[in-house]
Amino acid sequence: MPEEKSRRRTPYPAEMRERAIRMVLDHRDEYPSQWAAIGSVAEKLSINRETLRLWVRRAEVDAGSRPGLTTDEREKLRTLEREVKELRRANEILKAAASFFARELDPRPPRS
Repeated sequence: MPEEKSRRRTPYPAEMRERAIRMVLDHRDEYPSQWAAIGSVAEKLSINRETLRLWVRRAEVDAGSRPGLTTDEREKLRTLEREVKELRRANEILKAAASFFARELDPRPPRS
């Protein structure tokens, strides 16, 4: 079964995201705060301010300049969590099957 991406599709192309992030980081010193830079760039590119702020934060984490899980680490964590969930489910099925067959193969008569 091919692995499907569980990410939401963004209406913004990757090139636009990269450009917007680069603009914020390159022009940060021209504004009193990073939020002001984000607001200005967001307005110029017709992007929601909060969306751009999240992109910038994610880029900072990926670059190592802000603490947190990188995009790759987050994806790996999601994959591992899915695997654990599936393995736990399979384990429960196997336990139920083992219990069933143990009762079926028990030579003692059932208790009344």
